[in-house]
Amino acid sequence: MLRSMTGFARAERTTSSGVLAWEIRGVNHRYLEVSLRLPEELRPFEAGFRRAIGAAARRGKVDASLWLRPETAASRDLLVDESLLDRLIDAAQAIQRRLGAAGHIDAVDLLRWPGIVREPERDPGPLAQAAEALLGEALAAFVASRSAEGERIAGMLRSRAAGVRRIVDSVAGRLPDVQSRIRAKMKERLAALGAEGNPERLEQEIAILVQKMDVAEELDRLGSHVTELEATLAADDAVGRKLDFLMQEFNREANTLSSKSQDVETTRSAMELKVLIEQMREQVQNVE
Repeated sequence: MLRSMTGFARAERTTSSGVLAWEIRGVNHRYLEVSLRLPEELRPFEAGFRRAIGAAARRGKVDASLWLRPETAASRDLLVDESLLDRLIDAAQAIQRRLGAAGHIDAVDLLRWPGIVREPERDPGPLAQAAEALLGEALAAFVASRSAEGERIAGMLRSRAAGVRRIVDSVAGRLPDVQSRIRAKMKERLAALGAEGNPERLEQEIAILVQKMDVAEELDRLGSHVTELEATLAADDAVGRKLDFLMQEFNREANTLSSKSQDVETTRSAMELKVLIEQMREQVQNVE
């Protein structure tokens, strides 16, 4: 199944530490480039997250962000450093004795002292496991998003490829008539020039010139490229680079067809081919 490099997905889950949310975006890029934003406590697990993303995306610039919205303060456990608090109270009482009534001690002010109140240290392992599981959900949605866009592109490519085949068949059908007209035109020119010589030799020279102007080989290769394109679109793999190479081959044959054309219809057909090939090339730039 064809996959686009463009995609978006978001997944959210509530954990004991708060609400986790992954957001993944993908855009075109020649290779795979992953940009990762994580909460500080999950930095040690970055390598594992990158491996998971790399397994889901082969090409593209992927921006993945993980947010943690902590649980409300009312539900969080708080620890008071009793030893530090005792020393702080002793110091405050000493100041109060010196200042008298002006030395009022406020309990809230004591709790604001740096280090008096802190949150208990937590094992980041369970949070990392939850983030990894949630990343799996987000990546599944991300791949589905890319696949849906890929199918749209595949449909467009198949439609344009069918157009290429119709043009190739049309030009090939006119080929005998075109070759006859080229031969007749050359004979007329030779006659106008009053060329003399061995008629058999002249016929050989005309045949050589007609062969040089023959586009049958280009038409055959264009037909083969269409067949290869159809097979590539049916492959279950990352085929963006192969499709890009095919577009170059399509364009090469269309240019040769145009340069060798000896009639208006074939020239017009070559231009139509170039338009279709350019439309396919633009879409292929977005394929993984």
